[in-house]
Amino acid sequence: MGDGEMITVRAETVADCAAVAALHIESWRAAYAGIVPDQVLAALDVEQRTRERAERLGNPDSPFTNLIALDAGEPVGWVCFGPYREEGRRLDGKLAHQVGEILALYVRSDRWGTGVADRLVEAALAGLPQPEVRLWALTENVRALRFYARHGLHPDGTHSTFRPRGSDVDIPELRCALVREVR
Repeated sequence: MGDGEMITVRAETVADCAAVAALHIESWRAAYAGIVPDQVLAALDVEQRTRERAERLGNPDSPFTNLIALDAGEPVGWVCFGPYREEGRRLDGKLAHQVGEILALYVRSDRWGTGVADRLVEAALAGLPQPEVRLWALTENVRALRFYARHGLHPDGTHSTFRPRGSDVDIPELRCALVREVR
C-alpha cells in the first residue's frame, strides 16, 4: 500500500465510473455502518451507481467537478465539488460565486489514514475559488468530522437531516464551513 505521496489526482472519466462506484459503495458501507440502516447499505448497487455516475459525468452543463485519487493506476478515492447547493439541495445562483461546496469525499476504507483523503480535500479546496466552502456530514460520522476540522471545515451551527434513497429514516447531519481570506 502506498501513502499520500504516491497518490495522483485527476479528473474522473466515464471509464472510471465502475471502479469509483464500487469504492463509493464500499466506503459508504464501512463509514455508515450503525448510522445508515443496514437494509439501505445492503441495497446499494454498483451497476446502478455506475450508470448514474456516467450520466452525471456526461452532462456538459454540470457545474460540479469529480476528481479521483489513483494509486498505481487504481482508483482509491473520489471527491465532488462545485458551487453551493441550498438546503433543499438545489443550486442557488446567488450563492454560487460566494460559496463553494464539497458534495462528497469517499476513500476506500483500507486507505483511511494514508493521506488519500488529504490529497482529495486539498484538491477540492484548491479548485473552489469561493471565499467560503461548505459541506454536509452525518452528525454521527465523528471520524469524518475530525478529518474535516483538520482542514479548517468546522460545524457552523446549521443542522438538517439526510434521507437515504430507499429509506424512510431521516439521519441528522450538520454543515461545516471554512471561510478564507479574500486576496
